[in-house]
Amino acid sequence: MSGEDEEIRGSGETADDGIRGTAPGTAPVPLSVLDLVTVGAGSTASAAVRTAVDIARTAERRGFHRYWVAEHHSMPGVASSSPAVLLAHLAAHTTRIRLGSGGVMLPNHAPLVIAEQFGTLEAMAPGRVDLGLGRAPGTDGATAAALRRTERLHEGADEFPQQLAELTRFLDDSFPDGHPYAKIHAVPGPVQATSPGGVQDPHRPPLWLLGSSGFSARLAGSLGLPFAFAHHFSAANTLPALDLYRASFRPSEVLAEPYALIGVAALAAESEQEARRQVMTGALSMVRLRTGRPGLVPSPEETEAYRFNELERGFVDSWLGNVVHGTPDAVRQGLDDLAKRTGADELMITANAHGGAARLRSYELIADAYGLPAQGVRT
Repeated sequence: MSGEDEEIRGSGETADDGIRGTAPGTAPVPLSVLDLVTVGAGSTASAAVRTAVDIARTAERRGFHRYWVAEHHSMPGVASSSPAVLLAHLAAHTTRIRLGSGGVMLPNHAPLVIAEQFGTLEAMAPGRVDLGLGRAPGTDGATAAALRRTERLHEGADEFPQQLAELTRFLDDSFPDGHPYAKIHAVPGPVQATSPGGVQDPHRPPLWLLGSSGFSARLAGSLGLPFAFAHHFSAANTLPALDLYRASFRPSEVLAEPYALIGVAALAAESEQEARRQVMTGALSMVRLRTGRPGLVPSPEETEAYRFNELERGFVDSWLGNVVHGTPDAVRQGLDDLAKRTGADELMITANAHGGAARLRSYELIADAYGLPAQGVRT
């Protein structure tokens, strides 16, 4: 392992840092939410953000462990291009649930900027901020080039371990003497505790590595970091990646044992027919995205009127095969089976549908199916 890898391993939190959750109700593992803050046809980004607040507050009230948003760009139907901004807004509307990025795409940003943003979030919501990091651009190549101001996109991904080491140093204010960045400090951050009258903040956002293949699985394991796998769009790689993570795992100050969550596309409705009607809107949205026609999430009526060609139908059938959907009991059984089959330590549910009401209702129904408490926690 390189010296930079050791730098990453040397920092972090204790065993009670909030990474590991508690399975609520009759759920087999902790349940969390991944929200893409989707914008449906006939609606607005403002409405999508209001729905995000409603989902986060519902997740908090019903006992979900964390709520994450993901960085995407140049997609009309996804209003989560600025995770830090969204998380600041959500922090003001919640009190207990963990908030985080699933994830921030590290090669798109200077590590110092991310450290400053998440240090600020930590000051807003002490002890409940997660920093999930990915190495993909979260968009197409042209948009990635515009974000990164370079055409050499592969270099950003290849340099991910070095960028991660640098970000960790900024978060911990731990560049060694003589380093070019030794006198540069991410603020808010630990440097404030070394100033006259300063007090050390006890919290630092835990780092997570995200992935849809083996690269981040191996890196997360070697560094003893928690790992989040994108099962919802890379199901064929789930078991190999989790096996690789566990086999590569080395205990660290962050974790004594592996901890892996998987993102799961799931939607519950009162009937199987209504659930399929709703998830088909997400299926058509994915067809358009994969064929270079990204747009707003279509309505159920538009989706029902759409005529899929043979290739599109094949894609939809494959995609729906990895979406847990149906009645609440059917979704509960599907999630239970997935947790057992993968050995995941946590399930992070993302609901793909046109309308905010359908997505919000799905989380309520899943919570009901697992007997999660309905009483409020809000102040």
